[in-house]
Amino acid sequence: MTLDVESSRGEERAGSSGFGARFALILIALLWASQLNGLVGLMGSNAQSEIAIHYHTTQIAWFSQIGLLVGVFSTPFVVKAAGMYGKKRILIVITALGLLGDLIAALSTNFETLLIGRAVAGFYGPSIALVYAMARDVFPRHLVGPASGFLGGGMGVLALGGPFLSGWVIDSFGYQGVLWFMVIATGVSLVALVTIVPESPVREARTPMDWVGGILLGGGLASVIYGVGQGAEWGWTSGNTIAFIGCGLVAVGVFVQVERKVAHPMFPISLLGRRRVWATFLVAALVMGAVYAQGTVLNLLILMPDIPGLSDGLGWTATKNAWVSAPNSLLLIVVSVVTGVIARRIDTRLLFAIGGTLVAASIALTSQFHYSVAQFLSVGVLSGIGMGIVVALVPIMIIESVKPEEQALGNGAQNMMQGVMQGILTQLAFVVVAHNSNVAEGTAFYTDSSFTNGFLLFAGVVAVGTVLVALIPKAKNLDQVEAGQAA
Repeated sequence: MTLDVESSRGEERAGSSGFGARFALILIALLWASQLNGLVGLMGSNAQSEIAIHYHTTQIAWFSQIGLLVGVFSTPFVVKAAGMYGKKRILIVITALGLLGDLIAALSTNFETLLIGRAVAGFYGPSIALVYAMARDVFPRHLVGPASGFLGGGMGVLALGGPFLSGWVIDSFGYQGVLWFMVIATGVSLVALVTIVPESPVREARTPMDWVGGILLGGGLASVIYGVGQGAEWGWTSGNTIAFIGCGLVAVGVFVQVERKVAHPMFPISLLGRRRVWATFLVAALVMGAVYAQGTVLNLLILMPDIPGLSDGLGWTATKNAWVSAPNSLLLIVVSVVTGVIARRIDTRLLFAIGGTLVAASIALTSQFHYSVAQFLSVGVLSGIGMGIVVALVPIMIIESVKPEEQALGNGAQNMMQGVMQGILTQLAFVVVAHNSNVAEGTAFYTDSSFTNGFLLFAGVVAVGTVLVALIPKAKNLDQVEAGQAA
């Protein structure tokens, strides 16, 4: 590992008054990279109703899920390569793959080719793990907390501007406009990474890639997600469902045993065995996995048409949804920035418990009150505050839990756990909402009870994750951790 401590100290003294132009540009470039997955997911979610109707498919869930599967499978290899060859270098490679996948999807003429493009774009999935790890390396220590909080709160920036952008694109150009915008957004991110962001000097020793361990872990988790996703169609007790889920779990179990014996493991079991680490990963995966998964059901509720006796969607336009969600998004941004600052002085476990409680309450209230603009605005106050706290704290709590050389591994492991949880919960939610659905001309439409039950599922998972914060032991606070090696 290479550490440039003197450079870090000099930059911290030079930039003690604030971010400065250089760090501000780096922060913007990293923010764009960190939120690209979210932007693509948001626009995809808003377009999925139109895509489902256009292609007459009941399998629209795979429009988002197939990329998630590829992302989960590739994460161990991406994170390991980033540790050995450089986080920026690998981030550029996977962004280029994402751009290729977006091009395939935009040029597709059938649903199958569209899914192939989304699968290739899934290689960009681990990007957020590398972005958060880079934030620890490229900013001086006193800016790591605010920068991490802002990157986490970038979800609010996305939620504020994304729906307006998405609404304009969909209303003006349809789902094909969305697919081409994905190409543009990924291209912009690639250029910004190449020209603005410095490389992190933090390295692991270059060792042979643990291909067996990576395939067992990534393949096993992807198999579980796929089995859960197909369970409703195959039957939960069918041989195929049991085989995919069972083989996936067995593969993960074998991975643990293999990693204990190989000379250069993909993920050191000693890292995952530390209580502060695994407990933080578990809590973050449950809460954030549920938060991201519930967005799929929320978009179905808002954008699916209102057809008496067939569909109980609200039938809003994407633009109307953007205006209604804007106050919530603004509140999220403000709260996340404030949280990034006060996390240097207040126990992050306490802050997370408060945020998680507010998020669970807001989703539970949404399950009962989702019929008018006034109801969405009222519940949005709780959601904005709670989400602002949670999204800012996840990267900070991981920084508090691992060493600099473990940061990419830590973010990668958390990202994988969150991706698995998001995938499983998304599929379970579709099972729940489909229970009371109506199918007409090959398209599934959902009733009010479908949406209510889906939201209650997510509220329960967030509540469980919040309670489990009690498992996380106290660690060094943010001002005591090693950071700023590249500054």
